[in-house]
Amino acid sequence: MSDQTRKPSSGQQNNAVAPAEFAGGENADLTPYLRKLLSGASLNTKETTQAFEAMMTGVASQGEMGAFLALLATRTPTPEELLGAARVMRAKVDHVESSVSPETLLDTAGTGGAPKTFNVSTLAAIVAAAGGVVVAKHGNKSRTGRGSAEVLQAVGVNVDAPIAVQGRALEEAGICFCFAPRHHPATRHVMPVRKALGFPTIFNLLGPLTNPAGAGRQVIGVYEQRFLEPVAQTLLDLGTVRAAVMHSGDGYDEVSIGAATDILHVQNKSINHERFEPKDVGIACQSMESLMAQDLEDAAAIFQAILDGQDMGPRRDLTLMNAALALVVSEKANSMAEGVELAGSLIDSGQSRAKLDALITWSKGY
Repeated sequence: MSDQTRKPSSGQQNNAVAPAEFAGGENADLTPYLRKLLSGASLNTKETTQAFEAMMTGVASQGEMGAFLALLATRTPTPEELLGAARVMRAKVDHVESSVSPETLLDTAGTGGAPKTFNVSTLAAIVAAAGGVVVAKHGNKSRTGRGSAEVLQAVGVNVDAPIAVQGRALEEAGICFCFAPRHHPATRHVMPVRKALGFPTIFNLLGPLTNPAGAGRQVIGVYEQRFLEPVAQTLLDLGTVRAAVMHSGDGYDEVSIGAATDILHVQNKSINHERFEPKDVGIACQSMESLMAQDLEDAAAIFQAILDGQDMGPRRDLTLMNAALALVVSEKANSMAEGVELAGSLIDSGQSRAKLDALITWSKGY
């Protein structure tokens, strides 16, 4: 494993002048930012904040929003751009209120966009919750039809529970599911544009940065390697307590059992790199493709078989590694090896299954 430390970057403003042919339309809400992006420059945090404020309040036109998101998607967003956008999203989220300190809360929401196995990040969250971590799992439906919302619903969770019910679940069960559409009403202005574009935009990166319960601890998988550093830097700038941002060598947004996984640990005002391999914890490599669920029914069956101790194969191993990272970020384990061992005991003892049962019960309000 390698370990190197990066310090926070400072915001930089690019003052490039837009081409003369884009000089008109100064009064259009996003025009100044479109001109700057067209010139090849990036936006600073203030500019991005202003642009997202216009979009999230419905002031900007759909044409402007489409052009803005498409231009941003032509390259990797800067930490300054992500920071400005995330601040607007966080300011407009419908919060989950509870007596639990946000500094202790964990989320395992990823960006989506990578190949899906059986929603291991959600399963890892349940195992971590069984280990005493209070989890506010942020999630949504997926283009695959088997995202966190679909799988949890298939196993009996009320994924669209009212926000007050989510808060009680956090307090009573130690875990809740925060269904994204219920918490981000301001995104309704942008949703038609995102659907029309048909490709990932900066909003895919913003979802994990805007947990409705204000989770101070996060495990975030990103769908491309190039997003590791910007997302980690943004978490640092947002003041996260502790986080891990990851992408695997075989293209997954989770700790892979088939290749090395690059993990950026965000902690103590710095970013440290770890390259983790399954052999580091005594787990044999296995093709990730062979572990994929065929459909939602299959994903739900895998989910429950692992929790019930019926599946003792590579899918369980994959779950243990991802749960281990969640336990490390939550400071319930000091290393991945220790986390894997703890995760295994939490499944074998029935505590993880009991935690899912508690989530099912409290998601229904009792």
